[in-house]
Amino acid sequence: MSESEFELGWGEDDEPEQTADTLTVVDAARDEKQKEAQAKRISDESAAAVEEARPGLHKIPDPVEPAGEGELTADEKVRLRECNDGVDLGNTAWFIQGKALDTIAVGRLFRTTPHKLEPERCYATIEEWAEIEKGISVGQCSKLRAAWEIGEVLVARGQQTNPGQVREIVPVRNAHGLNAAVAVYEMVADNAPNGKVTAELLRRMVKLLPGDLELDQGEDVDTVSRTIQGAIVGQAQPETALAVPAIPPAVRRAVDRRAVDLANVLDRGRIPRAEVQRHLLEAFADDTDPTVYEAILARMQRATTS
Repeated sequence: MSESEFELGWGEDDEPEQTADTLTVVDAARDEKQKEAQAKRISDESAAAVEEARPGLHKIPDPVEPAGEGELTADEKVRLRECNDGVDLGNTAWFIQGKALDTIAVGRLFRTTPHKLEPERCYATIEEWAEIEKGISVGQCSKLRAAWEIGEVLVARGQQTNPGQVREIVPVRNAHGLNAAVAVYEMVADNAPNGKVTAELLRRMVKLLPGDLELDQGEDVDTVSRTIQGAIVGQAQPETALAVPAIPPAVRRAVDRRAVDLANVLDRGRIPRAEVQRHLLEAFADDTDPTVYEAILARMQRATTS
């Protein structure tokens, strides 16, 4: 019997190495698939999160008739919340856009973007990028960039404003700080007819500020507001004229507190001080109902004799 007849067929000497190599490849392939699956899962979760946060018309419920009278249903409450978010977005979108433009401008993040009309070069300025890429005019771009910081604070304080209005108080921010600009806006809001702030009213208020006005930029908005009002009153009253005392800060605060009570009774939002003053003057001048006139007369008589 030859030696070959006793060959047991265990294979070549290098077979174990080939088997190990095969297992290594299998393991690597399995790891790669796991990594791909994990990457896809992370990508899907990220996309879902972005979609959840992204504003859009598709997130606003379609108009439908009421489910009934009386209390809102659970579904209606959800619809109301979603619609409230959509309405609020209109008040904040402009300064979000302004901050985005400012961030792009300051960091020159447009510098490697090929010009859409002249691909051989990149954009040179934020104004050029915004106009060509986003359809935002040069003037609007400048206005949004200058106003966004003030707008963000005003909206956080319950004011509804727009970049056209805020543009009028940007010089105040530049000269005296952010709190001074906010104070000027709120002074106008408190005294505007029917509480309606306009760019023209803000422009007039800015013109009233003394040229030598000095403010501490570390002071809060209310303190800055009192300083500005005192400076305006002091400037408006020549020494030879009869001094008309300004409304004391304590009285203004008390009026504001009472205005809140009034808003609660009337089931309204914030009632401007100017509206309260208008109704007070109308009631004082009302010949058919002397209640307010007599109350003021009595107060003045007591002040005279005290």
